[in-house]
Order: sequence, then structure tokens, then C-alpha cells
Amino acid sequence: MSRVVVADDQALVRQGLRLILELAGVDVVAEAADGAEAVAAVAEHRPDVVLMDLRMPVMDGVEATRRIVAEGDGHPRVLALTTFDADQHVLDALRAGAVGFLLKDVTSEGLADAIRRAVDGQPVVAPSVLARLMAHFTSSPPPSVAASPGLAELSEREREVLARIGAGLSNAEIAAELVISMATVKTHVRHILAKLGVRDRAQAIVAAHDAGLRRS
Repeated sequence: MSRVVVADDQALVRQGLRLILELAGVDVVAEAADGAEAVAAVAEHRPDVVLMDLRMPVMDGVEATRRIVAEGDGHPRVLALTTFDADQHVLDALRAGAVGFLLKDVTSEGLADAIRRAVDGQPVVAPSVLARLMAHFTSSPPPSVAASPGLAELSEREREVLARIGAGLSNAEIAAELVISMATVKTHVRHILAKLGVRDRAQAIVAAHDAGLRRS
């Protein structure tokens, strides 16, 4: 049974998430009303997943995510919770180490499935939602952060693939747009992750944004 910590500053939201998850057979081991409580709950209970609201008092969800990821060895996996699909805090959370994000209007089935996928190390964000988010961020200049040192090691084709990952395209969509096979796309993605030293697609999206890569 998956073990989850629910972090949200609204008690009714926490209770609703707990009810949904427990009905789906997920063990909610703790609740947290702010980021500091979330960090403490993770240290005490060692959950598999944290559902992390991004806008909380005392310590926000971005900073809490950063601290949890810094202390862990890949677990727990943090899923950011937000009300808006174009929220700057979401990109900040991905940069801090979150593996994906969910909108708070997610269905009961979608929430339970997201937990299972996170535990299994699978992508959590629906491509259509991710595309809207990335379209919003890539329309504005990247922040003043250092680009990944591995960026210079990417081939021109790998940069093209990375730009499309950053725009929210799936492997199938990248293959169609670049007129290459799915197997070739998967190989490029694997090489991109290795060269950038990132663990998953979410981190590759952050790298693409930070580097200012644009889908041409």
C-alpha cells in the first residue's frame, strides 16, 4: 500500500484528499498545514509520495519540496498541487525537484492514478495540461539562472528534441513533428537526460526553460 503525506493549508482540502485516497486504498500517514509541517512529516513517516500545495504560509510548497528532495534519495516523490495550470510556482516546484503536478480539480480516479504512477516512477502530468503550462512559460524570457553545464554536449538534434520536451510534447508528437521514429526519439531522450544529469522528463523541461530553448 502506498504511503502519502497530504500538505495543504486548507483543512477541508486535506480532509477531502484523505477521503479520496483512503477509498482508493492509499494510506494517508500524515497531514500538514504548511511547508514546515510537511518537511517534518516526511522525516517522521517516510512516505512514498507527498501531495504538496504550493501556496502555504510559514514555508511555501516550493521551499518544502526543495528541502524534502535535498534530504532524500529519490523518495518520497513530490507532486505539486495548484489551482492554476499556468502558475509560476509550478515551474519553481519542478526546478526544486517535484516529479509533476496536479490541478486541484483532478478527479478521484485521476488522483489515485497519479499516486500509483508517481510511486512507479512514471510521468504524472497529462500532456495536454503540461503543454498549456509550458506554452505559458516559454512565451516569457527564462529566469536568470545558470543553464545546465551538459547543455553544450547536446547535438543539434538533441537540442531540437529538448525544446519540444520543454514545450510539453509527448514522444509520439516529437516523432511526428521531426519526422523520426519513436525509437529514435526515445534514444534521444535517454541521451539528453544522461548528458544534462537530470533524472526525469520534468527536470528536462526545467532545463529547456532555463536554457531559453524554443520550439522552432
